Amino acid sequence: MSAPKTNIEKEKRRHRTPLTGMISVIVFALVLLVGLTLWITTQGNEPGDEEGVVDPTAGAGSEASATE
Repeated sequence: MSAPKTNIEKEKRRHRTPLTGMISVIVFALVLLVGLTLWITTQGNEPGDEEGVVDPTAGAGSEASATE
């Protein structure tokens, strides 16, 4: 069943604000996503960075002496 009286222009006017709000939220979320992506890529470890690298030979000497 369809609505008995439809005024297309009135419906356009009534839906403009909610649609604008929804589009604004989507644009805001995309801006945040792009910002997060850029921040993550600029804060990543460079190939020459020593931060986050574990030296595998650092603990070998202490473990060997403890077992002997």
